Amino acid sequence: MSFTSVVIDYGAGNLRSIERALAVAGLAPRVVAEPGAVGQPDLLVLPGQGHFGQVARAFRASGFEAAVRDHVASGRRFLGICVGLQLLLEGSDEAPGEAGLGLLPGWVRRFPHGAAPVPQMGWNRLAKGPDFPLLTGVASGAYVYFANSYYADVGLENRPAASATTEYAGVSFLSAFSLGNVHATQFHPEKSQAVGLRILSNLAAVTSGTAA
Repeated sequence: MSFTSVVIDYGAGNLRSIERALAVAGLAPRVVAEPGAVGQPDLLVLPGQGHFGQVARAFRASGFEAAVRDHVASGRRFLGICVGLQLLLEGSDEAPGEAGLGLLPGWVRRFPHGAAPVPQMGWNRLAKGPDFPLLTGVASGAYVYFANSYYADVGLENRPAASATTEYAGVSFLSAFSLGNVHATQFHPEKSQAVGLRILSNLAAVTSGTAA
């Protein structure tokens, strides 16, 4: 049976480059703008870029939240990218009144002022954990592409065992993780060339099953 993926179009993501990268990785993507068109793909992708509050409001107004929660509960694979990762947490300093999905305990915080240029724009390294199937074939220290002013602060007690971190502005932050069938990257795999394509192709092989 062929692998299928769906990219959610709720008005907050660089959809065409994500769609092209998923196609190159062999994940047979289609972009949908209506929750009823999601169906039951092997992989559901939640992109996001821009202000957390605007993205969270657009996502909820789109009606896709129930589809995302149902998909995650079913045990099928899910991928959040950039602000799509941040939406999985409880909320953000960028828009404290807008709740995240709360799939991972934690909060989104801004990089410190003056420590480095904000936003972080460009290539930075991944430091991956010892057992992280999403990053199979990706060397620790590999470069991926970031565009973010805010980062996921989950604390050591909540950090998934399958995860990677990145250093910027004096902060070591969660840059990728897998929690059961929920996968997420703060960086943009669709802009990360061969490394990003390898990560996307790994989604076809990672074990599914609901998050604990």
